[in-house]
Amino acid sequence: MQSLPPQNEYRNLLDTKLTELALYAKELCPEAVVDVSSVPCEDEDGHLDIFPPPSLSEAEEERIELAIAERAAELFEQTGLYIPCAVLDATAGRVSEANG
Repeated sequence: MQSLPPQNEYRNLLDTKLTELALYAKELCPEAVVDVSSVPCEDEDGHLDIFPPPSLSEAEEERIELAIAERAAELFEQTGLYIPCAVLDATAGRVSEANG
C-alpha cells in the first residue's frame, strides 16, 4: 500500500478512481444505477453503490459485487484509496434518491 499524495493530488486521484469504478460498474451492468460519493466517512475515502434492475438474478448480482470488489481492492493496493462498493436493492435506490 502506498501513502496518499498531497491534498490537491489526492482529490484528483480520488475523482479519477471513483470515475473508473463507476464506469466499470456500468460495464458490468449497463442497466444499473450507480451512485458515487467522494465524501469521506470514517476510514472511507469515498464509496460506490450499485443498484441493478430488479429483474437481475441473484447470481448476476453476486458476480457484479465480486468483480467490483476485486477492482476496488486492486485500487487500494495501488493507491491506498479505500473505496467500498456495494450492490444494493433497486428499491433502496429510489428511497435514497427521494431523500437526496
